[in-house]
Amino acid sequence: MMEDHFFEHIFKNPLEQPNIPPNEVISNWAEKLIKVIFPENTGEEFADISALKQYVSGLELELFMIISASCKLKNSECKNVAGEFFAGLPELYRILNTDISAIYEGDPAAQSRFEVIRTYPGFYAICFYRIAHLLYNFGIPLVPRILTEHAHSKTGIDIHPAASIGEYFYIDHGTGIVIGETSIIGRYVKFYQGVTLGALSVKKVLAGSKRHPTVEDRVVIYSGATILGGDTVIGHDSIVGGNVWLTESIEPFSTAYHSPIITIRNHKETS
Repeated sequence: MMEDHFFEHIFKNPLEQPNIPPNEVISNWAEKLIKVIFPENTGEEFADISALKQYVSGLELELFMIISASCKLKNSECKNVAGEFFAGLPELYRILNTDISAIYEGDPAAQSRFEVIRTYPGFYAICFYRIAHLLYNFGIPLVPRILTEHAHSKTGIDIHPAASIGEYFYIDHGTGIVIGETSIIGRYVKFYQGVTLGALSVKKVLAGSKRHPTVEDRVVIYSGATILGGDTVIGHDSIVGGNVWLTESIEPFSTAYHSPIITIRNHKETS
């Protein structure tokens, strides 16, 4: 039989924490926001602009309630953040459209921008990252990480909300991608599945330091590549091949590739 003090502990413990809404409430808010700016996800239409504005105002109020609880974690002021976030919505929409363009124009299998918005897990993860990154830049604790971890659980794409990612970001397939906290990624960059931008060391004392790589503009990184270290820079217009392991910088216009030894035998001839 379990001791009473165990039940007392789990009963009292939540009361000692800020009353932050469940993760599902936070991720649902982001889902609703994405569906407003990209109605292709639902097919729903508003009766008029006034109805649309009213709905967006409701989302702003929801965000205020969410982040007000979150900000108690570090006693920070959140009064104006919800309004400032929604004031930045046109710019967020513009940047996300560059990501759609990068995917649509870069993937021969993409039949339309509608298909990218509706079906591509890479775009879904980018949407959540860009929303989370904006909140992170406002100094909101916890909520940005909840958002990116929701996308991680849905897509297998793990992007830390603090990472800096430029316009026209293209994730192809996406499963297994990891982009660490202090990563910096330029414009027109393309990642395939299984790419890792990681740290050489995970010691706690390195928190706050530049631990993850920098990827400059117009770089393509193929599946399974691992790039580590805060001093590692992938120069612009470079290509990093599949399964490459890099812990040092490469110059612009470089190609880094891994050459495995592959042996092919004909089973019919050896039998």
